[in-house]
Amino acid sequence: MISLLHEFTRRSGRSVTILVVDDTDVDPPVPHVVRPRAMAWALGTAVVVVSIVISLALVLSPLRAYLPGYAGEEVFRIARQNDLRMQALTDSLERHREYVSHIRNMILGKVDSSSWTATSPAMSTVLPAGETISEPLQSADWQVHEQPALTLGRLASARSDWPGVASVAMSSMWAGPVFPALPPVEGFPTRGFDARTGHFALDIAVAEGTPVRSVGDGYVVLVDWLHDGGQVVAVQHSGGFLSVYKHNNVVMKRVGDRVASGETIARSGNSGEITTGPHLHFELWHNGLAQNPKDFLTGY
Repeated sequence: MISLLHEFTRRSGRSVTILVVDDTDVDPPVPHVVRPRAMAWALGTAVVVVSIVISLALVLSPLRAYLPGYAGEEVFRIARQNDLRMQALTDSLERHREYVSHIRNMILGKVDSSSWTATSPAMSTVLPAGETISEPLQSADWQVHEQPALTLGRLASARSDWPGVASVAMSSMWAGPVFPALPPVEGFPTRGFDARTGHFALDIAVAEGTPVRSVGDGYVVLVDWLHDGGQVVAVQHSGGFLSVYKHNNVVMKRVGDRVASGETIARSGNSGEITTGPHLHFELWHNGLAQNPKDFLTGY
């Protein structure tokens, strides 16, 4: 075969006679006159035409989806949708991180120390061992949490003096938890709400291990251990309400869990460095402003 191709190449410019002889037959040879150059052009043209036909058939038919590296309009559309979804998820995750960071700072009472007044009076908490811890005022903006603490957006739409004693009608109007609600624990109140000293809560003395129940439907947004608050769990409710439960012995929920009103979310304890004994430190916030829990609970 190689020698035949060599002969064709050597005589590409002249006519060549090819004799077709059948080794098993006695018929005379059949001569064929061909031009190697014309034959090469014809063969090359046929290869090109066949390649074009096959390429068009693949590109213009559904088979193109199986070609390596080929992406159709549907693939591009899906890719664009996935890219937009990824960007939305990234933005949502960033907003969630900012929200959780805001809640942590709010619970920890972290504020700009430059806003503290030099003559701020101090509050002393007496510990069981007789030690005292001096706690300065939270900030010069403590007045915004004085009761009633209303967000600017609620002032124009409020139809009655609020909070006062919270009512079912008010809670349904704002699509928040149903107030007045049952207290998170059954116990004896030992310390009330005091915005001036930064105590944005109601302390309820209870035995360790007492079930701590959510005051409303919502989602757990924070489960953590804090230096002063010990084991802490926070539940986000509808209508801009956030309830916080501190000094627990153990938290029975995880971040993201959905809880129902009255569902046990923790067991009370005496955890944390700043505590006067087993009790629940209960906070209730509305749109970033602390509320007096007594106004929203029954029996107080």
